[in-house]
Amino acid sequence: MTPWHQYLMGAILIFTGTLHFLIPKVYERIMPPYVPSPRLMVMLSGVAELFLGVMLLIPNMQTLAAFGIILMLFVFFPVHFYMIKDKKASSGLPMWFLILRIPMQIALILWAYMYV
Repeated sequence: MTPWHQYLMGAILIFTGTLHFLIPKVYERIMPPYVPSPRLMVMLSGVAELFLGVMLLIPNMQTLAAFGIILMLFVFFPVHFYMIKDKKASSGLPMWFLILRIPMQIALILWAYMYV
């Protein structure tokens, strides 16, 4: 039986993946300048989050989904550092929150690892 926290992680990924399509400008603003085609990357990362969130809820797919989530979260690390460095990308969020997002990202990676 799938534990409640696995459903929670799947729901979070599906929700945040959907936001990429509802408010893409927010995600484009936090893309580091070296990332090509920010709009396309926002859409692709949204699809990845949606897809991985659904896969995590399918017992036969959960291990593959967990590895995909871990990889995706590692790929997203530069965004967090860019938001700390660039005032426009920070969207007015307090510095303490931007810094806190880095250990939160590590916690999400460890959470996803539970489903390997």
